[in-house]
Amino acid sequence: QVQLVESGGGLVQAGGSLRLSCAASGRTISAYHMGWFRQAPGKEREFVAAVTRSGGATYYAEFLKGRFAISRDNAKNTVYLQMDSLKPEDTAVYYCAGRPTIAPMPDLRKPDVYTYWGQGTQVTVSS
Repeated sequence: QVQLVESGGGLVQAGGSLRLSCAASGRTISAYHMGWFRQAPGKEREFVAAVTRSGGATYYAEFLKGRFAISRDNAKNTVYLQMDSLKPEDTAVYYCAGRPTIAPMPDLRKPDVYTYWGQGTQVTVSS
């Protein structure tokens, strides 16, 4: 199994930036596709971004419009989410998730394809 721990959340003003980290332990994340999701109060969990095992492909929610960037450092067993131009509507708990690289390639935008989840980190954007 792999354990995922998110960090880097906090309170930021609109227009600001945050960098979330997802540190993995137990197994190397090089064997996993990784994703970020978020959940705001009263709303369903929604896809934010994903990256394939090698980092060769990335996927983003359309509503982001280029404000966020996902990356991974397999040597550090860590996945990152750089969030720029933050808006109050970005306020949510952000979760990191991992999917073993079992064929066929799944739709990484769907939360139910992921096996492992972190506990989440709160991001609050003030107006």
